Amino acid sequence: MSNQSFGSSSSSDTAKWIEVIARFGYAAKGVIYALVGILAIQAAFNWGGKVTGSTGAFETIASQPFGKVMLFLVAVGLIGYVIWRFVAAIFDPEHDDDGAKNILRRLSYAVSGIIYGSLSFVAFRIVFSGGSSSGGSSGGGSNQQTATLLSQPFGRWLVGLVAAGAVAYGFYCIYRGVKIKFRKKLKLAEMNEAAQSWVVRIGRFGLICKGIVSVIVGYFFAQAARSSDASEARTTAGALQVIEQQPFGAILMGVIAFGMLAYGVHLLVQARYRRISPEQ
Repeated sequence: MSNQSFGSSSSSDTAKWIEVIARFGYAAKGVIYALVGILAIQAAFNWGGKVTGSTGAFETIASQPFGKVMLFLVAVGLIGYVIWRFVAAIFDPEHDDDGAKNILRRLSYAVSGIIYGSLSFVAFRIVFSGGSSSGGSSGGGSNQQTATLLSQPFGRWLVGLVAAGAVAYGFYCIYRGVKIKFRKKLKLAEMNEAAQSWVVRIGRFGLICKGIVSVIVGYFFAQAARSSDASEARTTAGALQVIEQQPFGAILMGVIAFGMLAYGVHLLVQARYRRISPEQ
């Protein structure tokens, strides 16, 4: 009996720790996207900001007073998010779906874990080396990684898969935003009616804009696969720059930039109110 009690207590403690690091991870991810949005808003209105991606946001954080400490905390938070993604991929604690849909969701969690694991590595590198990274621009590290993929056997197909994944993820974000699918993951009962309304509006706007950016990123990776030219690839910063170059580009980019900020706020809301159930 005592052994069962101890085992149950140990499992509960582990679940609580996983929940804590998952929430920390959502918060860190939210800070990154909110900062990307703020910098893009400043650039759109000529307020001294710049169009950048995650790495550029890291460098901006690092340049502030006590910035290395703040960036270290963000990097640790991203590790927490990575752990949560792999826990979700392996153990399916939230029991989202059955069958093929469940397998696809788990794979997406694993891919997300790999992506944010690489971002945490970049953040730690900036913290401990003091140097900047080329990934903050529209190409940079993305071009190097794309070139590496293209050099592999079936490299164009691999880059094409990245493109398809980005486009699929983008449309999925748009679908979740339009249908407000994120509501069932939030503890809305803990908010008053006004807060619930704003959380839904911000989450919908943020997800739709995040989806649009992902679709644009996927398009440019598809172009890179088609032409076998790694320089065609773009990340978030590149997608925002493309939007800025269109007719009425400053207005369009301003809208999308506010959307990226909204997506960051949406993630911060998830850090506080998301239903997280690590126990099976």
